[in-house]
Amino acid sequence: METRPFPRLYTESDLRQTHAVEVTPDQSHYLKNVMRLKPGDSLRLFNGRDGEWRGEIGKISKRMMEIAVLEPLKPQSAEPDVWLGCAPIKKTHFDFMIEKATELGVSAIQPVLTQRTQVREVKAERCRAIAIEAAEQSERLSVPEIKKMISLKELAAQWPADRALIVCAEWGEAMPAKEALALPRLKSATKTAIVTGPEGGFAEEELDILRHVKDAVFIRLGPRILRADTAAIAALSVWQAVCGDWSLGARL
Repeated sequence: METRPFPRLYTESDLRQTHAVEVTPDQSHYLKNVMRLKPGDSLRLFNGRDGEWRGEIGKISKRMMEIAVLEPLKPQSAEPDVWLGCAPIKKTHFDFMIEKATELGVSAIQPVLTQRTQVREVKAERCRAIAIEAAEQSERLSVPEIKKMISLKELAAQWPADRALIVCAEWGEAMPAKEALALPRLKSATKTAIVTGPEGGFAEEELDILRHVKDAVFIRLGPRILRADTAAIAALSVWQAVCGDWSLGARL
């Protein structure tokens, strides 16, 4: 009979044998009161650097829990280096976007301020907490970076030359996604970013700004107009299927 895997927990501490990890008060509350773990119980630990390790709960106090690091379970492995550039949207939908983008394997999330962006502030700590929880649940060995919000003009001006740019656009010269992702320069790229617009889409002058990024590719996501969070998830899913790591099969 298949056994249920141990719970997973992200930590910023180094992971090595004979090392003890102290969790945050919020993590301690979750492990004690939600997961009902007690001294001697096992769990899995990861930090985005040292792979996944088995830990065992030791001392517990009212607001503290100590976990002994016992043995490695999985080595740290390379993941696709794909960013999601996205305009912040209403809280519930933006939370959903961060959660699903994390599950879909993004390495970084870059909030972008556009002309039609209605939400003008991003709470980085909240976004990171959502990403951590999604990484714990999706068996990832890393947590995506939440970058500081910048304007679309700044994004284009400082675009790294070694990162392929895919822009999701409803109109104009945009290619069907499947056709665009078959382009050799996208299939062979080791660093990629997908940029999606706000509710209402990019203004025409913003598309002109993005056209000046060398080798930027503009794609369409089918015949229907998608909501901003749906567009991000759809674009990442298609990219993973064609260019990403979905071909690697089932996780170990």
